[in-house]
Amino acid sequence: MPLTYAIGDLHGRSDLLLLMLRRIRQHRAGEPRRLVLLGDYVDKGLDSAGVVWLLRLVQSQDPGGVVCLAGNHDDMLVQAPSGPESHQFWVERGGRATLASYGAERADDIPEDDRAWLAALPTLYQDDHRIYVHAGLRPGVPIEPEIRTDRLWIREPFLSADYDFGKHVVHGHMRQRSGEPDLRRSRSNLDTDAWRSGILTAGVFDDAASGGPVEVIQATGSAAN
Repeated sequence: MPLTYAIGDLHGRSDLLLLMLRRIRQHRAGEPRRLVLLGDYVDKGLDSAGVVWLLRLVQSQDPGGVVCLAGNHDDMLVQAPSGPESHQFWVERGGRATLASYGAERADDIPEDDRAWLAALPTLYQDDHRIYVHAGLRPGVPIEPEIRTDRLWIREPFLSADYDFGKHVVHGHMRQRSGEPDLRRSRSNLDTDAWRSGILTAGVFDDAASGGPVEVIQATGSAAN
């Protein structure tokens, strides 16, 4: 059966991304699959540059099978060169680690092609049964046209509403410090605070069936000091 593997927030953990990609290659080998990355590739962890490089490589090798969504931290990096306030806002929320990984002093020192790739990332992907988005959606509001700030930033009322959007929503953004995903009737949160916990989570979804993941797989490494 066709499967979709949705991978939670990475935040500079290229080591965990490598482990997860290996696990996915070995998991149910031979079955058709798609990867959906739920955003927040940069900031906080030690190797944002490595995460972006690896995702761009994997996507270039399988453009139709790898979907990379934008997260709020990716968007902050893109907006950082627009002015001193935007740059400081980003730096104070994890951007220092991204600059260090690139050996850069400012956001506009980061290679332009990496910034262009991040700027072009979509904020939502959906198939017959699920909606994939970084942060979530606003209950009671049509999915289209795009409300970008909601898709990248929303917490409430999305998290507490248990609202039925007509499809199961798969998201990250709200870190689960327990290291376990938050799986509910209407949504699945796959952000297990990987950069700090050392636990990266992927949900495995059956493209032919509705609802949450049929399986959860994790890649584990060292926790942040």
